[in-house]
Amino acid sequence: MRGWAPSGALAINVEITSISVQRGDVIQLGGQPCRVADVIQLPAGAKRLIFESGELLTMHARTRLVALRMMRKW
Repeated sequence: MRGWAPSGALAINVEITSISVQRGDVIQLGGQPCRVADVIQLPAGAKRLIFESGELLTMHARTRLVALRMMRKW
């Protein structure tokens, strides 16, 4: 699903893994959208996501989630 965001950026849904997660990705957890503020590398390919709200989530190497990502198209 693609749509226009107010900033003129293109918002798309992408499947993310611990390899492809980026700061700024918005992941819906428990019905609440959570924006990734920081990503910390952990052993065995895992990553710890720190959200703007202060909550933490650990993504293991095989974890797959769907996130909303803002893409700039010039």
